[in-house]
Amino acid sequence: MDFSLTEEQRLLVGTIREFVHRELKPLEEDVEAGGYLADDVAREIRQKSQELGLYAVNIPREFGGGGLSVLEWMMAEEQFGRTSDILIRRAFGNVYEILLEASEKQRQTYLLPAVKGERTFSVAFTEPEAGSDAAAIKTKAERSGEGWVLNGSKHFISDGLFSDFFVVTAVTDPTAGVHGISTFIVEKGMTGFTIGRDQPMMGLRGTSHVEMQFENVGLSSDHLLGSEGQGLKLAFATLGRVRLAQVVARSIGKATLVMDQCLDYARERRQFGAPIGDFQMIQQMLADSAMEINGTRLALWHTASRIDAGEEVRGSISMLKVQAAEMLGHVVDRAVQIFGGAGYCRDLPIERYYRDARIYRIYDGTSEIHRAVLAKQMMRGDTSVYDIYG
Repeated sequence: MDFSLTEEQRLLVGTIREFVHRELKPLEEDVEAGGYLADDVAREIRQKSQELGLYAVNIPREFGGGGLSVLEWMMAEEQFGRTSDILIRRAFGNVYEILLEASEKQRQTYLLPAVKGERTFSVAFTEPEAGSDAAAIKTKAERSGEGWVLNGSKHFISDGLFSDFFVVTAVTDPTAGVHGISTFIVEKGMTGFTIGRDQPMMGLRGTSHVEMQFENVGLSSDHLLGSEGQGLKLAFATLGRVRLAQVVARSIGKATLVMDQCLDYARERRQFGAPIGDFQMIQQMLADSAMEINGTRLALWHTASRIDAGEEVRGSISMLKVQAAEMLGHVVDRAVQIFGGAGYCRDLPIERYYRDARIYRIYDGTSEIHRAVLAKQMMRGDTSVYDIYG
């Protein structure tokens, strides 16, 4: 098993890291202060990213995407993680792979424009009573002639103010349980579809998280994404890779960035006549963070390689989601401690990293839920998550 980087992979990592440093880092403070990113700035950074081939790198080349392997995609996402959520979305795209299930007509209307950056969409799965339990949704789509009528609500829908269409889960057969949920493409502006308030968050400044209401929204057969009754399957498949990319890989990138800053500070900050990096307790925090980051990255690469080989890795994704989210929490918490009062002050970005990191243990399934998924899978006899020889 060889995890050494090819020249192409090193070029990919270097190109993204330089782009983030040059084009995106200077925008972070304005986004944090103002809570938004101007549309003209968003267009400019998207265009620059597209010129470098960095937009929608997870989508196959046949649809205009970057066509990266899952392992390479994770390497790219790690570098994306070195900047703010809203800047990642605008610079590199937010094109979920669930749109690959689109019909030919839907590809022309939704997928291809999304990959080109001409249209933006979000997935709308979460409801007030259905967060980690995605099967508990109450939004319904009832048959009406050749189409459906959609009623219900969603919340915490990321990028809802900016996106112009949404992939929405709804119950189409209440008697079929998890096999009675379907996915639909819903356009902003459709009669009966209302975008509610932007729910204020502790972190992730600049990214909207909205409530939605559907009141007798008429949908045609062209709005059904995939097959009827396959919605939960598609949602789970999408969320699995999203967790690896947007939680695991980006957590590693953020933690690596924070570690760089901790090391610089530990060398420069002097107390009692010596750099604080000479003190054993500071050294322990630095060493612990380095070990956790490296272990999480290697586990991610292993899991991504297994996906590229066509293996089933659901348990490993749950394990990594918990591992990465909690690793990031540990790293940023140590960073605040290393920086002391300066780390708690808004003059430095450490307190922002601390706030932004906290959501990783909650969204895309809480740490508690993923621990339960992992344990149940092992109890059913799948020990591959800890014994690769088994």
